[in-house]
Amino acid sequence: MKKSIYLALLAATVLAGCGSSETPAAKAAETTAAQETSKAEETTEKAKEAESEAATTAATEDTAFDFTKDPIDLKIGVVGSVYDELWAPAAAKLKDEGINLEIVQFTDYVTPNNALANGEIDLNAFQHQIYLAKEVEQYDYKIQAIGNTFIIPLNVYSDKIKSIDELKDGDKIAVPNDLTNEGRALKVLAAAGVITLKNNDNFNPTLDDIDSNPKNITIEELAANTIPSALPDVTAAVVNGNYALDFGLKTEDAIYKDSVLDEEKYWNLIAAKTEDLSDPRLVAAYDAVVEAFQSDETKKVFDETYGGYFINVGWDQDLLKEYK
Repeated sequence: MKKSIYLALLAATVLAGCGSSETPAAKAAETTAAQETSKAEETTEKAKEAESEAATTAATEDTAFDFTKDPIDLKIGVVGSVYDELWAPAAAKLKDEGINLEIVQFTDYVTPNNALANGEIDLNAFQHQIYLAKEVEQYDYKIQAIGNTFIIPLNVYSDKIKSIDELKDGDKIAVPNDLTNEGRALKVLAAAGVITLKNNDNFNPTLDDIDSNPKNITIEELAANTIPSALPDVTAAVVNGNYALDFGLKTEDAIYKDSVLDEEKYWNLIAAKTEDLSDPRLVAAYDAVVEAFQSDETKKVFDETYGGYFINVGWDQDLLKEYK
């Protein structure tokens, strides 16, 4: 009896020992299988991602526009004959791409934004950022910048004196009468030491912001496009760059050269109607226009034809990114 009990206990012990020795092996096999399953799932997931990426690329290619097969005509409004030359390289490049860009000349700064808002032109390129912002605020235009072009100086010219220091008590200086260019002109006069401003941080000062005028200079407000022809009637004038070029006024002839060139809000731009940016075909065409202008060929015109008078700025910014 005792012997039977002993053998039964021994057998149970052996069986228990055998069970515990198999458990780690089983667990190891189970872990290996799980790892292999995880790797398989990861491979499958990567394959799906690759397929999705390929599908996205294919979809993008399918929606790309080939204007050589389906040409498009665009009109861009500018102010000043100099723009014909500035835009010539871009227009030639775009023509080869199936985009026929017509340069439409305007004689003042008021009309181009109105023409753009009314759909008479597709784009315009004549203004800096602060001017556009003021026009949008004043007239509720639904237009916006789609690309940066350049900054040009606002220099002081005179037919009567050779230096800004020659100004005498009671002399007369003409400035542009539109709000934004007048503000910039006053900043130029402040930088030249002719006047001081109450708050030099005020981005767009007016005549009311003049703090001191030591020589009692009379500041005459005139339409920007008339100022060069008014030079015989004033002591000096702050002249917009494009009009200075149109009238043959050279940078080296300025009695004071604009030093306020690093403020982004004075950068010139290309503008379009906001509603056009919901049309993928127009966005593609406008993007091509921006890219064509922001080129080495355009910069060559800046440097070689105009001696660096135009300075390219903001060409690294993609203002159409969210619409592509």
